[in-house]
Amino acid sequence: MSPFLLTRTLPEDATEAALRADVLHGLSHTPKTLPPKWFYDARGSELFDKITELPEYYPTRAEREILAARAPEIARATGARTLVELGSGSSEKTRHLLDALSGLHTYVPVDVSESALTQAGHALIAERPELGVHALIADFTGGLALPGTPGPRLVAFLGGTIGNLLPAERAAFLTSVRALLSPGDALLLGTDLVKDESVLVAAYDDAAGVTAEFDKNVLTVVNRELGADFDPEAFTHVALWDAEHEWIEMRLRSRTEQTVKIPALDLAVDFAAGEDLRTEISAKFREDGVRREVAAAGFDLTHWWTDRESRFALSLSVVR
Repeated sequence: MSPFLLTRTLPEDATEAALRADVLHGLSHTPKTLPPKWFYDARGSELFDKITELPEYYPTRAEREILAARAPEIARATGARTLVELGSGSSEKTRHLLDALSGLHTYVPVDVSESALTQAGHALIAERPELGVHALIADFTGGLALPGTPGPRLVAFLGGTIGNLLPAERAAFLTSVRALLSPGDALLLGTDLVKDESVLVAAYDDAAGVTAEFDKNVLTVVNRELGADFDPEAFTHVALWDAEHEWIEMRLRSRTEQTVKIPALDLAVDFAAGEDLRTEISAKFREDGVRREVAAAGFDLTHWWTDRESRFALSLSVVR
């Protein structure tokens, strides 16, 4: 059986330190914000899995449709011997690529969750004994070093997750990915597309209220990890379309005037009635915009695929 290697590039206490820093910074400023990565404890991950199955939430189905149809074309275009997946989670969506990449030598899943990496890695090597799996416990937005594996390399960043980054953060991220790669390597990028506002808002504010529960879960995480006394029921989930920036914002709106105490940070946070705490942006894209952004980072976009309804896109860009 092929080896499963697990490398930690995050210090053991990095997650706690990052949470403390993000909460202190985000709740001490106006407008108040928290990064969306803190949704994803075990409960948050379970809720997101439910979201992907909701009728309103199309991105997962649309991306899966493209991968199923285009994986052989992606394999032919890249000839990848190493597949790197950023934010790999369960690695479920990548299986179409793993099946198509006949010459693949090593799969490098990258995630902050050791348990997710271990579970997915062992499942993969049981199914594919010829495949090497070198998992990295790492935050891909904070600088990343890849193991020495054979090229060409294909970096996959799927799910539209790049839309959670602000434009300057996207530019820095894409530049950092380019710095890891060599001529002949490629980037496979999943991007949700601009579409009718009603479709977009419904995808982030479903009728069953699952997304609302997911949004409020970030407060539960802060309560548990930092001893805060947020009352999730004192906030209302809101999803808004920002037409100027072409992104969805998820917010938690305070129902009343209230003060939240966070003992671990010696912090008291005042909320006015109706004040919003932004928990996520999810940018939506157009082909020309994606082409410009990857070009600025040193890539040439060579392939652009959408699902049948043109809701979501996968693009393949090669190192210039």
